[in-house]
Amino acid sequence: MPPDATAPTQLGSYDIVSRIAEGGMGTVYKARHRTTGAVVAVKVIAAATAKNPVLLQRFEREFQAARVLDHPNVVRAIEYCGSGPQPFLVMEYVDGESVGQRVERAGAFPEAEAVRLIAQVCEGLQRAHKQGLVHRDVKPDNILITRDGVAKLTDLGLVRDVDGDLNLTKTGRGLGTPHYMAPEQFRNAKNVDVRGDVYSLGATLYAMVTGQVPFENASPLDCWMKKIRNEFPPPKELAPRLSDRVDWAIRRAMSAEPDRRPASCREFLEDLTGQGRAAPPKDPAAAGGSDIWYLVYKDETGATCTVKGTTGGIRNALRDRLLGDAGGVLVSRAKAGPFVSLAAAPEFRDLVVDPAPLAGPGSGPVRRAGGPTPLPGPAAGRDRRADQDETVEYGADPPPAGASGSRSAPPSGRASGARAAVPGRTTTPLPTPLPVADPHAETDPYVPAEEADRPTRPLRRKPARARKKPFDWTPVLLVVVAVLSAAIGYLVLAK
Repeated sequence: MPPDATAPTQLGSYDIVSRIAEGGMGTVYKARHRTTGAVVAVKVIAAATAKNPVLLQRFEREFQAARVLDHPNVVRAIEYCGSGPQPFLVMEYVDGESVGQRVERAGAFPEAEAVRLIAQVCEGLQRAHKQGLVHRDVKPDNILITRDGVAKLTDLGLVRDVDGDLNLTKTGRGLGTPHYMAPEQFRNAKNVDVRGDVYSLGATLYAMVTGQVPFENASPLDCWMKKIRNEFPPPKELAPRLSDRVDWAIRRAMSAEPDRRPASCREFLEDLTGQGRAAPPKDPAAAGGSDIWYLVYKDETGATCTVKGTTGGIRNALRDRLLGDAGGVLVSRAKAGPFVSLAAAPEFRDLVVDPAPLAGPGSGPVRRAGGPTPLPGPAAGRDRRADQDETVEYGADPPPAGASGSRSAPPSGRASGARAAVPGRTTTPLPTPLPVADPHAETDPYVPAEEADRPTRPLRRKPARARKKPFDWTPVLLVVVAVLSAAIGYLVLAK
């Protein structure tokens, strides 16, 4: 679009070509360097911001920090000029459209494309977090997509300290900040950490896969109240074809309590893909059968027992509740360890970590389909000596009829609700699942002792501890809001 009548024709060494966009912080223009001919994007600071020396200083300081951030998925900051009547920032020019424009133009993204783009943003934002930068305004309008399909995060840290008028009312095309920022940011934006950006990533992906703005048509106060109550329809309810894993990953990232979200962008990416940084190939046969895990737990006597199996086999065992209390199970790629909790392994985290339960019409508490359950008791008269030097294998082919000295979990093609009989073990009804350990707790690496090769023994079921119901702060917050509103009204009338 051509520049408007009030737009500058030149800024420093740059000639203005056209206007790209306009927002609360200022206007962005396409420009060309007079000497080199390089095409750039120039952001001219709004007049209200330019008159505030504190905001101007913070704007420059954020530019200095962003300039050293060199990542292919972050729009590069090139130059800053704050001495003239129109302070401006020169950035890398991205020939494409924003995620917000794409959603408005074409609706929801296909799941695979949305995850691919968000994965790129996660990588760029992870780099920023390592350098001590927290964006605080991740949203569809701040993610640009090049014509080659590369996602680039923009406005890194530039609106962190903007006051409430700019931060809450400048919603642009309805994809504004209040709908995407974490609930704790409404209270104190300065103390928001990387988990606030993780919340915004989850909310942005929510809009991408559903085509709908989360908490749409809500005022900033109503938006905050809905967020602290987790009051939003699950994404799978709006997009039935969405995979269970992506639905779970979004709901976990959008948990009201920061401690229940992924602790980093890298962990959020693991939630989406179910793979760690050094994950094996998807085709285990091509890797020589390397898709093997070893699980360790201790039985009622304190003896360490080991089981092994493939990723799919162990996931089936978790769904069928064959591994006992999942909070006490440790996992490793190597039999010698080191071992970590199941919640630390992306391949199994979605089966043992729950997002915060949703509230509101049509979205009751979240229930896990494959919660942990104690193992059934041993068969009467079983000869434990026959199991010496045996490792139970989950996901392997069933043993031939009459074979001894080997066992396996039921195959993955089992019917729902049914359990195949395990030789030498009686089948008992599944008891109530036990609570899962805190997924964010640090787990020391565990190396099995010599008894790791001892037989696999059933766990003795222990009574589940009742979890204390958390205190509901909602009535207290409502009273505080009402008192503050009354006080402000009294002061206004008194004047």
